[in-house]
Amino acid sequence: MPCLAALASVNPTSPNLAEAQSRHFDSAFASDSFFFSQSAQLAKLAIRHAVPTIFGFREFVAAGGLMSYGGSLTESFRWVGVCHRILKGEQLASLPIQQSTRIELFINLKTAEALGLELPATLLTRADDIIE
Repeated sequence: MPCLAALASVNPTSPNLAEAQSRHFDSAFASDSFFFSQSAQLAKLAIRHAVPTIFGFREFVAAGGLMSYGGSLTESFRWVGVCHRILKGEQLASLPIQQSTRIELFINLKTAEALGLELPATLLTRADDIIE
């Protein structure tokens, strides 16, 4: 059964990634605005500790994370209009429910190689983009 670690810090002295490695977690994930701003550091730490990482946005993969699977960040920025309507006083009950209609998969092959992972061809063919 896969074992996942949810990260709480990207501090280099934090035991999170080292613990994930020593406890033999299969992967680690993070989805938070703080992690988003620290994506390059988080990717480096994950590779150093040999922990595969999964994120919600492509930007993490571009920074060196293994893969991301989640809603389109570009699409989510279109929802700013809903926030504007709320701030102007519109009732929440009158607003449509918003959710991503486009789910994207991005893979970083360079990171997979650094981690010693061979990703299945079926996974690679489903990816929206592969970073080499």
